[in-house]
Amino acid sequence: MVTEATFPPYEFRDGNAILGIDPEIMREVARRTGRELVIEDMSFDSVITAVVSGKADVAASGITVTPERRRKVDFSIPYVEAAQVIIVPKGSPIRKREDKEFNSVPAVNDVTTNIDRGEVVFIVGPSGSGKSTFLRCLNLLEEPTSGEIRFKGKLVTSPGTDVNQFRQHVGMVFQHFNLFPHLTILENITIAPVKTGRSSRKEAADQAEALLQRIGLYGKRHSYPLQLSGGQKQRIAIVRALVMNPDVILFDEPTSALDPEMVGEVLSLMKELAQGGLTMVVVTHEIGFAREVASRVLFMDKGKIVEEGPPDRVIDRPANPRLQEFFSKVL
Repeated sequence: MVTEATFPPYEFRDGNAILGIDPEIMREVARRTGRELVIEDMSFDSVITAVVSGKADVAASGITVTPERRRKVDFSIPYVEAAQVIIVPKGSPIRKREDKEFNSVPAVNDVTTNIDRGEVVFIVGPSGSGKSTFLRCLNLLEEPTSGEIRFKGKLVTSPGTDVNQFRQHVGMVFQHFNLFPHLTILENITIAPVKTGRSSRKEAADQAEALLQRIGLYGKRHSYPLQLSGGQKQRIAIVRALVMNPDVILFDEPTSALDPEMVGEVLSLMKELAQGGLTMVVVTHEIGFAREVASRVLFMDKGKIVEEGPPDRVIDRPANPRLQEFFSKVL
């Protein structure tokens, strides 16, 4: 994959790593197509040339799709207002496999559940079972092809929904943090509430500093993400979600990108939030943590909820043979 890593949050450098929304998308495409993902940073002018010449299998960029460019390469449907697209060579097998895997085979199929205020719901199951897709549907990062999502009684999957307004109430914590590398920690936390008008700059800064005091990172408020450890970055990402005062926060495998010694500090903060009554929906492979913290566990496999209930029943005494097999291998 090639991209110009200067456009956060879609693609940006964090030290030697290239992170962002586009690398996350391509990481999933690589997994589903059985390819190894290697990301190369290059100038915007070279991106299409790299794809056409065969130097790259795929590119991701914010770009205007013109007839001339369409004659050279294929584009995905833009997935943000900035015309962010995936670019592949004409006739690329990536596109064919993508259609088959993403469109022909439902990633989430006939899932029905309710999440009540104050619940801490953990979603577990094997890789590729639809957990993250289901989570991303909840705040419309993935648009469901059928069915309904209701939030506080309102249908949010209707065409007239103000998605940006809806997302102000549903926080999201990503696997790879997605902090803006060119902003300080304080600026990363306060930019959303100020830009959306939910808080004045002073109110947002006061709340951010109070939260940083709470998690022991007040001294890092003027640092940049590059200067923080992975565990510190993820705790900042959680604070960034909290400062919007959301009704619920969604966590997409929040510890999977961390070194083992960093995991505990993130789980400790999440446990504290759960005990404080925050509504949380968590996709995780941390089964022991789910057993300790969850009020309810959903087990997904092949896009469906196979079993759900209290953790002591679903994890320790599962009725379904598929769950018995899975937990016998991971516990």
